[in-house]
Amino acid sequence: MNNMKNFFEISWVVTEAEESVLLREFLKTKQISKAALTDIKFHGGALFVNEKEVTVRTPLSKGDVVKVHFPPEKQSESMEAENITLDIVYEDEHFLAVNKPPGMPTIPSLYQPRGSLAAGVLFYYQQHDIPGTFHAVNRLDKDTSGIVLVAKHRFAHSLMSKQQREKTIQREYIALVHGELEQDLGTITSPIGRNPDSIIERIVREDGQPSITHFEKINYLSDHHISAVRLRLETGRTHQIRVHMASIGHPLIGDDLYGGSRDIIKRQALHSETVRFIHPFCNEEVMIKVDLPDDMRKLAII
Repeated sequence: MNNMKNFFEISWVVTEAEESVLLREFLKTKQISKAALTDIKFHGGALFVNEKEVTVRTPLSKGDVVKVHFPPEKQSESMEAENITLDIVYEDEHFLAVNKPPGMPTIPSLYQPRGSLAAGVLFYYQQHDIPGTFHAVNRLDKDTSGIVLVAKHRFAHSLMSKQQREKTIQREYIALVHGELEQDLGTITSPIGRNPDSIIERIVREDGQPSITHFEKINYLSDHHISAVRLRLETGRTHQIRVHMASIGHPLIGDDLYGGSRDIIKRQALHSETVRFIHPFCNEEVMIKVDLPDDMRKLAII
C-alpha cells in the first residue's frame, strides 16, 4: 500500500548543560525508563547519536542529535481497521483527539464488534502512514459523547498514564440530570464498586474504590424538570458520573441503568466537553473543547 515505517522515532539535540552525560542519563531526563530501554534493546528498537547506532553508555557532546527508534507496534488481532468518518478535533505528532458521537463504542466488543472508534482510528493511521496501534488515554461508554484522547505510540501513552496517576489531566463533562440540584456547587466522594448482582452495573459501596466527582449546576430547565450540570473528575471509575449523580437522587436523563428516564433522550445525557493536559513533549498546556451534540444541545441552554 505504501512505505509506512512500522516504528515511531523521536529525537533531541543535546544542550550545553547536558554535555558529557551518558546517553542512559540523558534519556532518563526525557522520561524514558529502564523498562523502556530494555524494550528498545530486546524488541527491535535502537538508539542513535548523529545517525550512528550506539549503546546507553555513550557520552554526549553539545549539539549531538540523539534519536530513539521505539520497537515496532503490532495492531491487536481483535481489531480491524474500518473506513469510519472521524471528527478529529486535535492532532499532533504524538496525540489525536476525536469527538466521539453517542452510540459508538470506544473499542469493539462481543456485542458490537464493528463500528468502533478504535477501528476508525486504525484506518486513519493506515491512510496517513502512522505506525501505531490504538492507545486510548481515556475511554467513554458507548452512549457517552465527546472527547477521546488517543496516543499515537506506546511512549506517549505511558507518559499520559503517568499524568493520570498524578491527576494532572483535567476532564470536564456536561450532563443533564433529573430534578433541580439543591447545591450550586458540590463534591461527591462516595466509593464505587461492582454490583455483585450484575456484570455491568456499579454501585456506591463502602469497600469500593475511592471516587471523587466535583459538580456545578449550570442551568435549571423548568419545562422538563432537568438540571444542566458541569462535572470534573479526580478519579476515573467505570460509570463514575452516572453512579454518583444517581446516588444523590439526580440520575442522568436517558440512563435507565441507574434510574433515569428515556422519554426525552434515548441514551445517558453525558458529554465529555473539555480535556486539559500538559503536553509531555513540549511542556505546554493543551486545552481541547467540543460542543454538545444535537440531542443535548436542543435541551440545554448553556
